[in-house]
Amino acid sequence: MEIITQNLSDIDDRHETPAKVEILKAIEDRVATFMDAHLKKRRLWHSSDFLPADEHSVEEDETFYRRLRERAKGIADHIRVSVVLNLLTEEGLPHFHRLISSHVGDESIWGKWNFMWTAEEDRHGVILHDYCRDARLFSWKHVEEMQYAYNERGFTPDWDKDPYRVFVYTTLQERATQIAHSGTGKMIGDDEPVIKGIFTSVAADEAKHFTFYRNVFKSILEFDPNRALESALKIMPAIDMPGISMPHYREMADVVRKAGIYTPWDYKKIVEESIAYWNIEALEGLNEAGRKAQDKIMAIPKRLQKVAEYIESRDTSKTYSFDFIYGRILTA
Repeated sequence: MEIITQNLSDIDDRHETPAKVEILKAIEDRVATFMDAHLKKRRLWHSSDFLPADEHSVEEDETFYRRLRERAKGIADHIRVSVVLNLLTEEGLPHFHRLISSHVGDESIWGKWNFMWTAEEDRHGVILHDYCRDARLFSWKHVEEMQYAYNERGFTPDWDKDPYRVFVYTTLQERATQIAHSGTGKMIGDDEPVIKGIFTSVAADEAKHFTFYRNVFKSILEFDPNRALESALKIMPAIDMPGISMPHYREMADVVRKAGIYTPWDYKKIVEESIAYWNIEALEGLNEAGRKAQDKIMAIPKRLQKVAEYIESRDTSKTYSFDFIYGRILTA
């Protein structure tokens, strides 16, 4: 295995991305192994496994939906905000297929993974969309308008030209999404078992995707540690969740944070987990740029703790109002 020790500053920017794409090609055998492991653990489910939708419906199906809607009435507004935020995040899937495809193409094992991952992720948006509509959980027109606005605005982060950063981001984001889905399901609890089961299944998928992407970046670190560390340093201090461009994102994220579903403390834990799994502290044989990036990455958890503490110390009660829950006042 050849270790690349060039400094980023030694390479013309025009050649930086192609050089990194070559590393992605070099680890294709490993990617195939990671994909096989994923398939062995995967449980493929569909929306119709949770929500009957056949043309030849029976009386039991109608009873199912009447009871579902009655139970759904009890879902608190702050949890509804989390549900719609999770739904719209999943509906932004086209943005992420594009980000990955632009670097790995469609022909290799990378392309097979990207198409399969996209198909698996697409079910998340479908099931949440179907449930929310069937349960009559929102003012649906407003949800549709938000979804359209989010997809039309796109998601074009400043790191999308660097394939290494893409895989750092997907690692952290998949874990964050897993926590958000799992936390929302737990908040709902057994009062509405259908949506709880849906969130449990979606979170389990995200956990498997997280495992794949963190293994990919671990391999990148082995082949190209200096540049990989520099890329990781650009992403790890803070990530914008993919829904950053959707209408009312920051207000919804604030409600979710105050509810304890996904918080800065969760992100700190995610970064710590990743640093430990990637064994960043123990990496040796680095050049000067790599060592500097290594030291700065190891200091990130302390910085994230200060951020979390600062946010908590500044917290005050606020009121929120969202059209998708009919403008009801929500205090958090």
